[in-house]
Amino acid sequence: MNSFGTLFKITLYGESHQDAIGIVIDGVTPGLKINWDKVRNDLALRRPGAVGTTPRVEKDEFEVTSGIFNGHATGSPIHLMIRNENVISKDYTHLRKQPRPGHADYVASIKYKGFQDYRGGGRFSGRLTAPIVAAGSIAKQMLPFKFSHQLIQVGSETNMDNLDAYLKKVAEQGESVGGIVEVRVSDMIVGIGEPMFEKLDAKIGQMMFSIPAVKGVEIGTGFSGATKFGSEFNDVYEDATGKTLTNHSGGVSGGISNGNDLVIKVFVKPTSSIGKSQTSFNLETQKKETFEVGGRHDTAIVRRVGIVLENAIAIVLADLYLWSKAYL
Repeated sequence: MNSFGTLFKITLYGESHQDAIGIVIDGVTPGLKINWDKVRNDLALRRPGAVGTTPRVEKDEFEVTSGIFNGHATGSPIHLMIRNENVISKDYTHLRKQPRPGHADYVASIKYKGFQDYRGGGRFSGRLTAPIVAAGSIAKQMLPFKFSHQLIQVGSETNMDNLDAYLKKVAEQGESVGGIVEVRVSDMIVGIGEPMFEKLDAKIGQMMFSIPAVKGVEIGTGFSGATKFGSEFNDVYEDATGKTLTNHSGGVSGGISNGNDLVIKVFVKPTSSIGKSQTSFNLETQKKETFEVGGRHDTAIVRRVGIVLENAIAIVLADLYLWSKAYL
């Protein structure tokens, strides 16, 4: 439930307004000298600061309490903990009686019989992606691949040079927007992925949909391929290395990496918490009532999620990369 992976395995813990959040990472290559500056740089990419991001700013300073000795990974689990320091929990007390549209408040209250930590979204908060970024940063240091991500659309805006001005207008309306992020992994090798039920694209999909606010995933050309004939969609092989003329399959054939770039597009929904007054059912009064969410939220969470998606994919690849060693 709270773990992902087999040979490279992560276990995530914590809630948005608890004292700390963190992750246990098992399977890091013994002897790996982790560049902690790279971890800090990736965490900085996730933090707010740009137009359209939340005013809740956490330092994301982390503590590593196990799995490292003399600067190298020992081969035992690494425990990495991040303190929650900038919390204002009073903003969320009303959510016990009036669940927010688009959030997990209602389903969590039913599933966990009212015992869930509802503050800041609790276990369902995007705050939990910080440890995922840290673990993925370590995973990238184990892998021979190159990772990158880019925003390709935010709301109706496709020119990222206009993004600040666009998001200011959205925020003034008390609204939010979603968007699309493309993650690309290059210098791939052939053979990553284990059919039938541990396919590379299947595991990527599982991990992507585990990230809060993700509502759509495409591998390669994706849904736009519905208009193409088979002769157009098929990726023609160019040489014995598996290089293809096109990459409609997004680097995956039959659930196995084919050596071409992995190309993943992810749709992130509009932030559910908005500045506008909304209507929701009040569980105490038993009727629909107007309310305001309160708290501190992103106009476009998609602006910060690129590094989360990139590093989450690195976790998938680290696990399946270790699996592939069984064939060597």
